Amino acid sequence: MDKLLIEGGRRLAGEIAISGAKNAALPILCACLLTREPLVLDNVPALHDIGTMLKLLAQMGVKVEREGERVTLCAADLGEPVAPYELVKTMRASVLVLGPLVARCGEAKVSLPGGCAIGARPVDQHIKGLQAMGAEVNVDHGYVLAKSPRLKGARLFTDMVTVTGTENLMMAACLADGETVIENAAREPEVVDLAQCLISMGAQISGAGTDVIRIRGVASLHGAQHRIMPDRIETGTYLCAAAVTGGDVRLTGTSAGYLDSVVDKLMDAGCDITSEKSPSFEAIHIKAPSRLKAVSIRTAPYPAFPTDMQAQFMAINAVAEGTAIIRETIFENRFMHAVELQRLGADIRIDGNTAVVQGVARLQGATVMATDLRASASLIIAGLVAEGETIVDRIYHLDRGYEKIEQKFAALGANVRRAK
Repeated sequence: MDKLLIEGGRRLAGEIAISGAKNAALPILCACLLTREPLVLDNVPALHDIGTMLKLLAQMGVKVEREGERVTLCAADLGEPVAPYELVKTMRASVLVLGPLVARCGEAKVSLPGGCAIGARPVDQHIKGLQAMGAEVNVDHGYVLAKSPRLKGARLFTDMVTVTGTENLMMAACLADGETVIENAAREPEVVDLAQCLISMGAQISGAGTDVIRIRGVASLHGAQHRIMPDRIETGTYLCAAAVTGGDVRLTGTSAGYLDSVVDKLMDAGCDITSEKSPSFEAIHIKAPSRLKAVSIRTAPYPAFPTDMQAQFMAINAVAEGTAIIRETIFENRFMHAVELQRLGADIRIDGNTAVVQGVARLQGATVMATDLRASASLIIAGLVAEGETIVDRIYHLDRGYEKIEQKFAALGANVRRAK
């Protein structure tokens, strides 16, 4: 099993390009199921989760062509609308085929996702929404079975803010009869990116990016070309890595506009962050002090501080000056990285959904184990400033969400290498 070896103590400097957003690409890939015509996507990252989704779509009969960062999908001749457990268990986002399949094919059989290390992520809101739109939905032997000759527009209110639930129901509503209104909708930029792709395919959608999204169903959608937005969590992760090492780094192909809450906190910590923007180019430049100031955070749905950046900020607070309080309100089991950071010498106390981080002068390299995708990133960030060598084991999580991570860190001057 692969591991990362990190020799700490190097200041990051230089320039790297940010990849396309995994969390935007996955639902947009599923949007191909809504039309018989080709959907051409650019800036698609080369990640394990993307490969899994393409494999799932191909199994359903979608023709998939991939050339570099461009993926062309054609779902003209779909086979059985089934998403088997063997593929869904490796990636929860596979459930995003449910809405498009019911809308286009009139039926779907999608395995329930397996457990998730960071906490419960139920799909009940997806099911509740489809039922409100007239679908007959049953759960049988671990599969969601949904049928509807033609979905009907409805007023949907999700009991909790759910990104994949909003995306699934928005896609389903595109081919429904009449108007669908999704209230308490997720406002994430990835939801907006999906909406923009669907609109380019002929969908009638308004309100994406607010908590009320309106979709007027159409008879059919057509092919289109769309560019996936930059990955804001990858952007934030490299900003944190630059910050903790006192670095001077420029990130291209990305925008600070997706990361207001993260940028604000890094500036509170003492970083100087500037944005560059032209009609054809965007970049972020960060200059960090020799030691950061501790900053407290509280995770919440967008546009508040993202839960996917909590672990990275715990890592930088571990060596910052002062004490930080971190409150996690999204997932009930997302402090597993704290124990691994403690192995490096971090002073962290956990009480329920709250972590108190007292900054220490230095961390010391050790062998640690990644427990989930963002935890993996936090351990790399800590390893960059730890004395000696840090070994991060079980890094297969990283390949799900960070493209060419060791090459990008090497381009910034870090001593990070992969080993068996």
